[in-house]
Amino acid sequence: MLINWKSRWNNLDKPVLKSRPTEVTYFKLNNELNRPVDGKIPLNKDREAVRAYFLEHVNPNTVFFYSLEEKINYLVDNDFIEREFIEKYPMEFIKELISSTYKMKFRFKSFMSAFKFYTQYALRTNDGARYLERYEDRIAFCALFLADGDQELAVRLRDEMISQRYQPATPTFLNSGRKRRGELVSCFLIQISDDMNSIGRAINSALQLSRIGGGVGVNLSNLRAAGDPIKKIENASSGVVPVMKLLEDSFSYSNQLGQRNGAGAVYLNVFHPDIVSFLSTKKENADEKVRVKTLSLGVVVPDKFYELAAKDEPMYLFSPYDVERIYGRPFAYVDITQEYDNLVNNPEIRKSKISARDLENEISKLQQESGYPYIVNIDTANRANPIDGTITMSNLCSEILQVQRPSHINNRQEFEVLGTDISCNLGSTNIPNMIESPDFASSVETAVRALTYVTDHSNIEAVPTVKHGNDLAHTIGLGGMGLHTLFAINQMEYGSPESVELTEAYFYALNYYTLVASNKIAKERGKSFDNFENSKYATGEYFDAYIQAPFQVTSDKVAAIMSKVALPTADDWRALKEQVAAHGLYHQNRLAIAPTGSISYVNETSASLHPITRLIEERQEKKTGKTYYPAPMLSNETLPYYKSAYDTDMRKVIDVYAAAQKHIDQGMSLTLFMRSELPEGMYEWKEGRTNKMTTRDLNILRHYAWKKGIKSIYYVRTFTENNDEVGSNECESCSI
Repeated sequence: MLINWKSRWNNLDKPVLKSRPTEVTYFKLNNELNRPVDGKIPLNKDREAVRAYFLEHVNPNTVFFYSLEEKINYLVDNDFIEREFIEKYPMEFIKELISSTYKMKFRFKSFMSAFKFYTQYALRTNDGARYLERYEDRIAFCALFLADGDQELAVRLRDEMISQRYQPATPTFLNSGRKRRGELVSCFLIQISDDMNSIGRAINSALQLSRIGGGVGVNLSNLRAAGDPIKKIENASSGVVPVMKLLEDSFSYSNQLGQRNGAGAVYLNVFHPDIVSFLSTKKENADEKVRVKTLSLGVVVPDKFYELAAKDEPMYLFSPYDVERIYGRPFAYVDITQEYDNLVNNPEIRKSKISARDLENEISKLQQESGYPYIVNIDTANRANPIDGTITMSNLCSEILQVQRPSHINNRQEFEVLGTDISCNLGSTNIPNMIESPDFASSVETAVRALTYVTDHSNIEAVPTVKHGNDLAHTIGLGGMGLHTLFAINQMEYGSPESVELTEAYFYALNYYTLVASNKIAKERGKSFDNFENSKYATGEYFDAYIQAPFQVTSDKVAAIMSKVALPTADDWRALKEQVAAHGLYHQNRLAIAPTGSISYVNETSASLHPITRLIEERQEKKTGKTYYPAPMLSNETLPYYKSAYDTDMRKVIDVYAAAQKHIDQGMSLTLFMRSELPEGMYEWKEGRTNKMTTRDLNILRHYAWKKGIKSIYYVRTFTENNDEVGSNECESCSI
């Protein structure tokens, strides 16, 4: 039982500080990074800024406790930390775990890393003035919470997180163990059926999910188009745009107590008749009646569109109302590529004709102007999908690609058929640190178990379809960050053949060991994800390609870098196939590459899999002005290999992502980085033409990505001649 120490804490809310530095120097020191000395970046100033930050700010504003037991009891008794998970462990074990974590002597290497942690993650007193946690404390509480009473797992989780090999997503890292907390997940996908009951239910779901801090992706493809009949009355439907406006208003209204706006993305199939008006809502000169300012747009693109655009042929847009009436299933669940000719030739289906090439150019124009729309290559995603069912959409960051089942709602707003929607349960491996793990397989298993706890304890009752989908699927999304850092410290150019091979080697291994972990958990629990028996895992089909042609490293340099990771052989895959057939898999989905947002700063590594944008990144903080962040592990040795994404051929970025995508069952948040004035000689098709970025450039790159097997494209970020970035806004809800 916990001891009541309250009598000792009466004056804790207003302590008398014996000393406080009179001068704040850490911002000044950090800002000196942007002022070269003798043509060199003064990296020592950033290290000085870290030290000054702790001496001048963190240490004087951290609450002091006489003992770990006193600290833990105070946090529990004052509703900072949950009592329930603490009481699953002996106090001596908790004290030993935290004490040994301190002894590991973790140190932040950059000012931005420390600043991000203490600004966004550290537990504070109720008035927000002082810190109740160190980084080590947050790690320990996360480990204890996610281990759910398993002492051995708690130690393993602590080791992985303090070594920065594994990092939970922001909502998990922030909220684990806290008494007054939000949800452990913050990203959701919902779909709408073509009826008013479903639309009403979706609006309510958007409100509820936004209220708890969620970013929400919404599929509009099933809704009838403007001019379609309602109850056989012609031209009665208003189409998707009014629903978009309702959703935008919902996200704006439900704004997490004013702390930040809700965030939502809407997806529409490119063959939907409202596609042009859908895209027009994001144009700067759009009429205010239809313009959406905060809603993100995504376009679902079947293979047929690329084929028609490449041949400069007309394309037909099909009435979703008629398609569903004739095919007996919602529009999003019909394979447009396969059925295209049948749809064209069916006189019962209303259709309209436009130029595929013109529509392609409109998409590119909008990407230049706003960074939108996201692109989901839906046929690519479904071809690679080992799960029985259909992928129809993605999320706010375009990396989640899972099957969904439609619902049917009656006039009483009751579910006659409860379908499945999606919650995103994310975490990330820090790739440079992960490959140095003393036991890669164990590190991966530990990460999978942490994510499993989150999926098992996510209970979004306000949206029954999301809860139902999560309960059945147990999905997780383990990703990676720090890929460019890995290349730089090993003196590899981003996009070189060696870097592509290294990328594939890592995700090949990650795929295998997450499957091993999922199979082990299924065996322990005697339970697989719903409908496992109809998956390509159960039939063994998924494993056959790996057994017949397992990945093999050809580069000596890549082999040396990956030397601590046992890459699976054909025999390993064969044995895994047998184990999965016998015991199943616990998780329907396992891997997804999310944008890593602020957490990559805390982990002191490059974000996600894409190249860095600047050697010294400039961040505009709301209250403190500018802060600067040098590229991780920047030195004379790594500097030549830290080329900006804006100066990199995007085909190289696509090649790297495509190598990873081969082994990732979901998607990746692939961002394209462009300049309004493209570097001379980068793209051979620009020879003899203007170096200004054009729609043609983006068209070519999207087709290249599609041919390389890329499932989705996130933002297109454009660096303008005025040093502004278009399309650079970040999803706070979904970013890890």
